[in-house]
Amino acid sequence: MLLEQIPAETILFFILYGITGVVPLMAALYLLLRRGNAIAPGVTPPLRLRRWTAVFFAVVTLAHVWWLLFYILSGDLNSVAYLVLAMGDCVLLFATFAGMLLAMLQDRCRPVWPALVAVIPFVVLAVVFIVSPSSLLEQFAAGYLVLLGLLFTGYMVFAIRQYGRWLNDNYADLENKKVWLSQTVSLVCMLLFVLYVLATNMVFIWFIHVFELVLVVLLLWRVETLPLLAEKNVLEQTDTSSEPETSNSHPSPLISIIDLAQIERLLEEHCVATQLYQQHDLSLQQLARTIGTNRSYLSQYFSRQGITYNTYINNLRINHFISRYQEVASTQQPFTVQQLANESGYRSYSTFSLAFKQRTGQSVTAWMRETSLC
Repeated sequence: MLLEQIPAETILFFILYGITGVVPLMAALYLLLRRGNAIAPGVTPPLRLRRWTAVFFAVVTLAHVWWLLFYILSGDLNSVAYLVLAMGDCVLLFATFAGMLLAMLQDRCRPVWPALVAVIPFVVLAVVFIVSPSSLLEQFAAGYLVLLGLLFTGYMVFAIRQYGRWLNDNYADLENKKVWLSQTVSLVCMLLFVLYVLATNMVFIWFIHVFELVLVVLLLWRVETLPLLAEKNVLEQTDTSSEPETSNSHPSPLISIIDLAQIERLLEEHCVATQLYQQHDLSLQQLARTIGTNRSYLSQYFSRQGITYNTYINNLRINHFISRYQEVASTQQPFTVQQLANESGYRSYSTFSLAFKQRTGQSVTAWMRETSLC
């Protein structure tokens, strides 16, 4: 067939198809072969996440290759080859996709094997359908695939909430540590893929391939900007033997009133008075070491106060900002809000703005305007 005889839509689609196959391959090679971080040089991302994402990208490229070969060599949608490729697509993409999303959550190492076990019934249904085709079996397999996607989505919503609570309990700075946006987009993509397997509408297929490029770029950015948290935290916890006697490695479940008062005094001396809260990326473990207590005691202390560690540090920072603002405003010194926010311990103005509104109930601009009128 001459090139002029091929519809323009078909040519454009195969160009898009080629791009969505090459881009994930380049991203996979980058994650596997490059030791440094080109996107965020100052960040060390989790190695487990890098590997799972690279494998997922490699599987995406492999799927593009084998489907292209299938349509060139056969294209028979009723053949055994088509069914085998469809089954391989679903199993490999779901397994690697699950491993990648679970690796983003660093509060604990969540196993991937349940996701692998979950696809076994689908494989069995698919094999039986290949041997003995039946419309009923086909509907069962498709229904199970949709159900699997919905169940995994529900589990990830629960897991992300757990991860968010862990972040609030252990880290004062949450900039680029949250993963809900990446997880949401990824889960939407997974559900779209399930629909893609079942769909025949070309407009929808075009949309999926364009969205695939967005997903690859988003995931690559997320992997390289997500700092390593859990492994560092585990290493810190294993070093508790060198801490003073107040840092018992096996603290009692409840803290006495005396312990509470002692921790409050230590925080006042070593965190408030020294303005330690101004330090960027100050973790619960680092603060516990500084004041000479155990992170479990400190965590229980905040829990008994009805706040999280993140709330405690942010309150100190916002109070410092308010004090500094009133000071420079009364003396008419030149300043910028960004400078004062950074001095208070915030690396990002957007993070400061959100924390300020949570603390005062007002935006920074509205508060400053109201303060100037008093």
